[in-house]
Amino acid sequence: MAYQQMIFVNLAVQDLEVSKKFFSELGYSFNPQFSDDTTACLVISDTIFAMLLTEPRFADFATKPVVDSTKSTEVLLCLSAESRAKVDELADKALAAGGSPAKDPIDFGQMYGRSFQDPDGHHWEVMWMDPAAVQG
Repeated sequence: MAYQQMIFVNLAVQDLEVSKKFFSELGYSFNPQFSDDTTACLVISDTIFAMLLTEPRFADFATKPVVDSTKSTEVLLCLSAESRAKVDELADKALAAGGSPAKDPIDFGQMYGRSFQDPDGHHWEVMWMDPAAVQG
């Protein structure tokens, strides 16, 4: 099998336990091998991970000031979903778990998406695209 490149998105969080609880309620798990009391490795898929780092730990790696993600946007994170229903399922779980809406849903027929902010204000998008439209 060919090498599968992975991505590890690093996000600063105020309260690691609150963040872990939030993402656990969305159905995600954590890799304990890459987690400790200042870091949690959120497993999104076999090749996508988010390293949730307490702000002091995040600052150890950063060369610029850490952004307050409740006041400024440092990144837009977008996850694909296999259907419109799965978009709604994940967005609804995020809102029920303590997330907040980031912007209004979009619906272009062949593309549907919703967004939310996690407890630290990071902006997450969940998008479905009609496979037939993508191929055509």
